Amino acid sequence: MTDRQHHRPTQPGDGFFADIGGGVDPAAVREAGDLAATLLVRGARHSQDSAMVERVVHLAENEGLETLAEVWSGAPADTLAGCLWRLYLLRAWVYADPLRVTREFEAGQRRAQVARVVAGVAHPPGPDELRTMVDEVLRGIAQGDFAVTLLRASAFARIVATGRATLDEGTTEETARMLTLAEQLESAGHQELRHALT
Repeated sequence: MTDRQHHRPTQPGDGFFADIGGGVDPAAVREAGDLAATLLVRGARHSQDSAMVERVVHLAENEGLETLAEVWSGAPADTLAGCLWRLYLLRAWVYADPLRVTREFEAGQRRAQVARVVAGVAHPPGPDELRTMVDEVLRGIAQGDFAVTLLRASAFARIVATGRATLDEGTTEETARMLTLAEQLESAGHQELRHALT
């Protein structure tokens, strides 16, 4: 393991989670995950370092979604760690199946006009526009207002859930999961506005 300074977790990448290995007490993993989430969201606020911001956006690619799952997937939705897990999971899904996302977003935006405006996707929404939008949302982790980041992601998920139901794509359970994700992110966004999200 390479030597790392203890103040560097605000710069994800290069083994950001390398110290969280297998065989560790789950409580210690959760504590480390909570600390990492806090450093990412609170430590990187209003960053002028564009390289660091891009590392935040690409954290799941650099560290592996499985690694993020180990430290964040069990976190409650109303925590910073839980929010980050949901944001990175949403981005991974958009990148994994952009054509399906485009179909569902197009169908949903006609029925969820307010959410379409909040989500901020270019019109017409194609796969490239949706990937751009989800990356812009993740940039909000390190720049701008984290509450806006959560509310934009929520609006996007709500549109997709609406489109999925309209097109009758996927299972009822998949649609319900996307709607739950939208509701969790929206609730977290309102908590962040009240400075109650930790």
